[in-house]
Amino acid sequence: MLKKILIANRGEIALRIIRACRELGIETVAVYSEADEQSLHVQLADAAICIGPAPASESYLRAERIIAAAEIADVDGIHPGYGFLSEDPEFAEQCEECNIKFIGPHSRSIRLMGDKARARETVRSVGVPTVPGSPGVIESSEEAVHVAQQIGYPVLIKAVAGGGGRGMRIAHNAMSFQKEFNAASNEAAKAFGNGAVYIEKYIEEPRHIEIQILADEHGNRIHLGERDCSVQRRHQKVIEEAPSPFVTPELRAAMGEAALKAAAACDYWNAGTIEFLVDKDRNFYFIEMNTRIQVEHAITEEVTGIDLIKQQLRIASGEPLRYKQSDIQISRHAIEVRICAEDPSRNFAPCPGEITLYYPPGGHGVRLDSHIYGGYVVPPFYDSMIGKVVTYAPTRELALDRMNRALSEYLIRGIRTNISFCRAIIRDPVFREGGATTKFVETFLARTPHEIFTKTNENLDQSP
Repeated sequence: MLKKILIANRGEIALRIIRACRELGIETVAVYSEADEQSLHVQLADAAICIGPAPASESYLRAERIIAAAEIADVDGIHPGYGFLSEDPEFAEQCEECNIKFIGPHSRSIRLMGDKARARETVRSVGVPTVPGSPGVIESSEEAVHVAQQIGYPVLIKAVAGGGGRGMRIAHNAMSFQKEFNAASNEAAKAFGNGAVYIEKYIEEPRHIEIQILADEHGNRIHLGERDCSVQRRHQKVIEEAPSPFVTPELRAAMGEAALKAAAACDYWNAGTIEFLVDKDRNFYFIEMNTRIQVEHAITEEVTGIDLIKQQLRIASGEPLRYKQSDIQISRHAIEVRICAEDPSRNFAPCPGEITLYYPPGGHGVRLDSHIYGGYVVPPFYDSMIGKVVTYAPTRELALDRMNRALSEYLIRGIRTNISFCRAIIRDPVFREGGATTKFVETFLARTPHEIFTKTNENLDQSP
């Protein structure tokens, strides 16, 4: 087992990793920016090292500073969490060269699956269904027009190195295609330093379903069922649940088998997620692989009883998987809501600032993963997510009722949050009936009175 690791991240995921390490007897070293000196992960780690000024570009994205901190602290491994450098193959490669265990897959797997065009061709070669599209990167605007005509509109133009919805545009017809093609390429170049794009058929109102996998360095691979991540705003997930109310046992088995084929095709180990789009007829298509732990890993933990962070650490220590596919049982339903410091009444503008009053939810069937507390100052430099509320129960209906109750208890004052917005979704009949597709939030916002997002939890209880 690893003896000491550095956590190259911040916020709730850093805290989550610290807690798993403490239970396994592993020492932890936190890194932090000047803006995060009072963050909870810094206080709870065994040691902490400042790696630079507040902007991520001067701290959490500076691989050389993180490697230097790891060498100073004399750690065995580095856990990258999610975001930042977690899917940077060069960073993973630097760890390998410095004889520091990267707690994730090999750099070659990250590099292969990080190139979305190559990833799609790789999984297609082993029989995993993919969305009809260009065979690879589009080399010219003339080729782009030809491919779009062959596929048929609407088409989705996607950045090869994209993520988080950036470098992604929909062209509904030939008239709008060139404009959207140029916009996607330009945005990708600015965001990722790579303007390369590819084109695929746009599947209207699909479900976004992902399969969690675990794989060790000895060739053993299992999947842990699916998560439904269809409730999204601007391609950013808002609410996730497991299992999906749309997925049948037969579809789960087929998607799980496809996910394991994709993992084998890139010689993958550690935790990873294969993401699919599923149309109304339950046809599924590979879209990408996330070569890291996901934000929403907690709901898989709650329905399977398996601690994914501990599994990552055990795999990185060279241990074989302790589970076989037959051991994986989905025992209950879990729902996760991402709590963000943002104002839904002002187009979800970020709302950093000091938390003047804080009262977290609790009770049976409630889990809270968060790094905030009363008096904590939410910095303006990073992602606006400040925590995740997870509820679980034997049935979906009870899990939903518990989430409604938990969000009604959650008090955060001093900053605006999306709690009332998420609670309104949880109470929405379409969502409760399991009818949410990736277009759900868009239609929900169009049909829901905007003032509901400014209500307190107390006032929301009185709303029709």
